[in-house]
Amino acid sequence: MIEAVGLTKRYGDKTAVYDLSFRVRPGAVTGFLGPNGSGKSTTMRMILGLDNPTAGAVTIGGYPYRKLPNAARQVGALLDAKAVHGGRSARNHLLSLAQLSAIPARRVDEVLRVVGLQDVAGKRSKGFSLGMGQRLGIAAALLGDPQVLLFDEPVNGLDPEGILWVRNLMKSLAAEGRTVFVSSHLMSEMALTADHLIVIGRGQLLADMSVTDFISANSADFARVRTPDTEPQLREKLSSALTEAGGHVLPEQDGALRVTGLPLPRISDLAHEADVRLWELSPHQASLEEAYMRMTQGAVDYRSSIDQKAGLQQLLPPGAQPPMPVPGQGQPGWYAPPPPQQGGQPFAGPYGAPGAPVAPPGGFGSPQGPYGAPQAAPNPYAQPAPAPAPGPAQPAPAAAPVPAPADLTKPEDAR
Repeated sequence: MIEAVGLTKRYGDKTAVYDLSFRVRPGAVTGFLGPNGSGKSTTMRMILGLDNPTAGAVTIGGYPYRKLPNAARQVGALLDAKAVHGGRSARNHLLSLAQLSAIPARRVDEVLRVVGLQDVAGKRSKGFSLGMGQRLGIAAALLGDPQVLLFDEPVNGLDPEGILWVRNLMKSLAAEGRTVFVSSHLMSEMALTADHLIVIGRGQLLADMSVTDFISANSADFARVRTPDTEPQLREKLSSALTEAGGHVLPEQDGALRVTGLPLPRISDLAHEADVRLWELSPHQASLEEAYMRMTQGAVDYRSSIDQKAGLQQLLPPGAQPPMPVPGQGQPGWYAPPPPQQGGQPFAGPYGAPGAPVAPPGGFGSPQGPYGAPQAAPNPYAQPAPAPAPGPAQPAPAAAPVPAPADLTKPEDAR
């Protein structure tokens, strides 16, 4: 079992992990989720003794990693599949690891067969693809037949067959009573693999619960109802009946209705009583991805904004192009998340708790731009405005020479 208590890690004035406590129990696949920069890799490095915590402690089986006797035979880890000497063959790489940990040499060929690299065992690893490198890293983690396993993005670079293999491998290892801790950004894969989730954001714990409980706690189930498209009056009639019965009805873009607050049998009875034919009545449960996005929307540090093209495109006249809609804007539960907090202070939670950071006037997405300057740059290719027509008693002024465009093929530019 892995246990972290008050785990904190600071790098100068930046707090990567703050007061993090959790347990990873044996017999289950525990997913470790969080946005980029949330502290997942830092936490895993502290578990393996590669980084020292600023405060708190983390143990494996009751002992810090560095005090485990022959730790390589008790803990296996895949953090960076590229951390391999490129000049060594796959077999020699694993053999060197086995010799360092007093693992029998026969185990090398066993794990090569497990990961499917037996046919390329004599080839140098520098010629391996990304997926082959991942398989070699997994083989190194399995080399000592450990009871505790940590994997950071184990399916990165694998093809569909390889992803299915890793999924089944994780489940089989957990079924044997081992502790399996997996970090991944693939929500669809975590939904199929993980039994339990630990979710962090900006270095703090957001959730520690089963996958089913996590989805239920961070999503709202609803019923999807559709009436004949050729009879819009029926949709309005049904919407009124559902609202009067205490339901909450929201129209969807394709003409269907999203209904919450009423069970499916009640919706069917109300439609029957209102003499409304239904084309669809189906339940909807949020996916792990939807629940995860809802949970972490206030803890994302890196967000894209609209590409302003720096004036490289001619601007359309006002009203020529409608504004692009923001997905989810206006729907219940939608809000603009706060920006990340700088410095070494504890991070504020994503739910508007007291002391939560507030976007500065010059924050990203504001008209002033991130540094207080206007975001829209002047168009370098815009033509000057035409001069006014001369009067009848005045001679026409000489036309000003138009500067030639810059020569973009000068020898110094070619360099």
